[in-house]
Amino acid sequence: MSIPKRAAVAVAAAATALVMTACSSSGSSGSSGSSGSAGASGGSTSAASSSSPDSPASGGTSGSWARNPDQSSTAKKAGLQMLGNEMLQVHYHAHLDVIVDGQKVTVPQYIGIDENAQTITALHTHDATGILHIESGEDIPFKLGQVFTEWGQPLTSTQVGPVTVGADKALKLIVNGKEVAGDPAAYVLKSHDEVVVWVGAKDATPDVPSSFSFPGGL
Repeated sequence: MSIPKRAAVAVAAAATALVMTACSSSGSSGSSGSSGSAGASGGSTSAASSSSPDSPASGGTSGSWARNPDQSSTAKKAGLQMLGNEMLQVHYHAHLDVIVDGQKVTVPQYIGIDENAQTITALHTHDATGILHIESGEDIPFKLGQVFTEWGQPLTSTQVGPVTVGADKALKLIVNGKEVAGDPAAYVLKSHDEVVVWVGAKDATPDVPSSFSFPGGL
């Protein structure tokens, strides 16, 4: 069974385990840096998506937000190992929204998954909901910048994906409704974070979610 298909099977298993209080304790609050271990299954709401993992994002943002098809290469750049099996000793989830000029960008499915090699990193997506899965063999930090590096898109103070943050624009990182100062790529992901990367006019007030309703079992 392929890694993406195993992810769907694991959803039901995770939900059952949660009822038995086996999975609830695994939501450890780790997060970023380079990792040598990661899991494939666990808590995906849907392994499939209506859009191709390499298709451009929805909305009127300029340029391509496509996922780099060479996920083994981008994982290496992110300092993450590609593995052939799940590691669920550390297992938690965060949610990512990318909003540019009021339009939401689709976070692609299969970030951190090489479908051809059937390998996966500790930090990945199963679908296009924006849910980030952290499934690792050790409790180490995982950073937002690693998500974008795996995606194949830049995240700096002046560039988000194909969008340049010009003098008339502002880039803000907002986590759980509160703005976080500093380098957005350095932010360490935590369990059930609602992470928003927002780009808009300097004088605009971001209208973004402060939380995300995670499906049962995540």
